[in-house]
Amino acid sequence: METLESPKLDPARKEMELREDRSDSPAADSGCLNGEDILALQDLDPAMNRKMHLVNDAIDEIGWTPYHTKLFFLNGFGYAVDSLVLLTQSVIAGSAYREFGKVGYERALTIAVYTGMLVGALFWGVTADAVGRRYAFNISLFICSMSAIIAGGMPNWASLGFWIACVGFGGGGNLILDTTVFLEYLPSSKQWVLTLLAAWWGLGQAITGFIAWGFLVPERWNCASVDSCTKDNNMGWRYVMFTSGALVFIMSILRVTIIRLMETPKYLLGLGDDEKVAETLQFLAAKYNRRCTLTAGMLDACGVVTSAHSKDRFSLGETLVHLRGLFATPKISLSTGLIWLSWAMVGLAYPLFYVFLPSYLASRGANLNVSTFDSWRNYALTNVVSIFGPVLAGWMCNQPVFGRKFTMLTGALMTAAFFFAYTSVRTGAQDVGFSCAIGFCLNIYYGTLYAYTPEVLPSAHRATGNGVAVACNRVMGILSAVIATVSDTSTSAPIYICAALLVAMGIVSVLFPFEPYGRRSS
Repeated sequence: METLESPKLDPARKEMELREDRSDSPAADSGCLNGEDILALQDLDPAMNRKMHLVNDAIDEIGWTPYHTKLFFLNGFGYAVDSLVLLTQSVIAGSAYREFGKVGYERALTIAVYTGMLVGALFWGVTADAVGRRYAFNISLFICSMSAIIAGGMPNWASLGFWIACVGFGGGGNLILDTTVFLEYLPSSKQWVLTLLAAWWGLGQAITGFIAWGFLVPERWNCASVDSCTKDNNMGWRYVMFTSGALVFIMSILRVTIIRLMETPKYLLGLGDDEKVAETLQFLAAKYNRRCTLTAGMLDACGVVTSAHSKDRFSLGETLVHLRGLFATPKISLSTGLIWLSWAMVGLAYPLFYVFLPSYLASRGANLNVSTFDSWRNYALTNVVSIFGPVLAGWMCNQPVFGRKFTMLTGALMTAAFFFAYTSVRTGAQDVGFSCAIGFCLNIYYGTLYAYTPEVLPSAHRATGNGVAVACNRVMGILSAVIATVSDTSTSAPIYICAALLVAMGIVSVLFPFEPYGRRSS
């Protein structure tokens, strides 16, 4: 494709003309095309600020296209995989541990998957800022799928733990890349869709529930006791891993066949490749018969970006550049710190409910008259209902009265209320009802936090900041496994802990210094 020649116009004058021309663009209808970028007033790299402003204008000018629809589904696969991976290890752990003679650390798989996700979040986050989003986006799912299939054939507890960690490593990059890639192509009028994207997380949970319900209930695939347990009469957990791995493999193939991901224009800005930025957006506009008046000359006139990378992008200095960029000003420092704190708190609250819910339900089975079949059915139902939390959150965060911050506050406080109420559960119907309500409300908060994090991080350092945030979450997940080992998860104590953490998360969300509603990501 030919690159348009740059007109010899003053950039400021050109910008005024473009604002008039874009009054009929798709974004203009939403009232979001006000030219206000979230971090524009934070005294960052002046050249980057000016170029980001022009790129955001161009993306708004193009609007939503079928390319964005494809990204919504294919990036959603990554969300689904992350939750599927996280829950799969928890649902198979009991059966696998029984088959291997209950030898070794009982919570080893939880620690393995969280360790893998911790390393994966940091590795893929830093890599995506250093060498680009596209490679990690295409590779991470494939690693995850192959590792899951291999894990299903493992002969002992230690080897299973290793491959579960590899599954976590591949899946650990998905949440970072999915939100980052999707956001960096989104027009401002559709930034709320980033919150809706978290519905795929609930879908992944639901898929896990249905797979477990199908394979972990039949007696012919699940042994009754450690004394009589062999591979031949305990294939249920292996079928769960094979099925999950196959699904993820199909998703990884679809990612590279349905869409040829182009490097995001906001990443290219940091590289200083103005021509490629303009070419990418012009190609997108031409393919879908949209208008794009951005040229390389307009970007070049804004100056040279100096803050995005070190001299050697494959060095420790590169990582330090990205970390420093997350604390460039006092306000950005406060934002980064509160985001990482929120991820750490939800990283403890979330697994104490979801990852250990099977053991909690099992411990109450006698009192609630819940059979194995009913336990896994209830597990699946809870996860199906959780799909709709981000759907409501997507609507709420696009309303002026809520925005992102008060959507998170609402979700956190509603979840805390249901956690407290859950301690009074006495019947099977109450158990299912409260579990579904908790899954729904918790995903209002979680889905919004997932979207809020990349929205307020500087684009040049977005993947690194997102990666560290997710890493904080995984560290607390590992800690939750240790807590589960030394405490009794069949009691209501974890529920009160989760409720207190959720109240704290709601308070922190109100303290966030940036509100993305009506503004464009920088």
